[in-house]
Amino acid sequence: MKLQKETSISLDPSQSLHGKWYGDACGTAFALELVGERWSLLIVRELMLGGRRFSDLRRVLPGISAKVLTERLDGLEKAGVLVKRQLGSPAPAQVYELTEWGYLAEPAIQELGRWAARSPLHDPQLPLSPVSLMLSMRTMLDRDAAKTFDAVIGFEVAGETFVAELTNGELPIRRGDPAAGQVIFRAPAAPVIAGLLYADLPMKDLEANAGLLVEGDRALAQRFLDLFELPPKSG
Repeated sequence: MKLQKETSISLDPSQSLHGKWYGDACGTAFALELVGERWSLLIVRELMLGGRRFSDLRRVLPGISAKVLTERLDGLEKAGVLVKRQLGSPAPAQVYELTEWGYLAEPAIQELGRWAARSPLHDPQLPLSPVSLMLSMRTMLDRDAAKTFDAVIGFEVAGETFVAELTNGELPIRRGDPAAGQVIFRAPAAPVIAGLLYADLPMKDLEANAGLLVEGDRALAQRFLDLFELPPKSG
């Protein structure tokens, strides 16, 4: 009887997030209960390269209302996916950061993105946030080809700055001064650089017409761009 009582408590939706929607022990079901509400997974995506303020999240997710963003942040905090942290002077502010466990969602986000990109319905020309662009590179990198050289690449995209350090077939990306790069890509919006990476648009055309700036070793820049490709469509 004791075992039955303990089992009953553990399955009570009022006692746990797990089971609140599906009553299903599968980890996939639990994952959807954690991040399956509209906007939740995109909030996690936007925090993958570091903490953001509420206003930052509103800016990069323009379709979300302040009310919904507040609700989603609260739910993700209660689930242990993120935490709030107060920054001190000189600019006191509250930021939202992923927990150590929250950061472990990146491979799932990458695989979900790679799977969805194979759909004929996927439209790569829709708006894209700077963080989404950075994570797409980590997802679509040809790791075998990338093992043949190392490079440090800087990015300034829509006012956000990043440094990608390609080494041994891996591509860690962090927020930082793009001047550290052997090549620096600067663009007013993420889709401009996405056009370089995935649509093979010529650098000269985007420099002439889309506000792209490429600084540094242009041969290295092209070699870097050649490492990325969207997967073929399926079905």
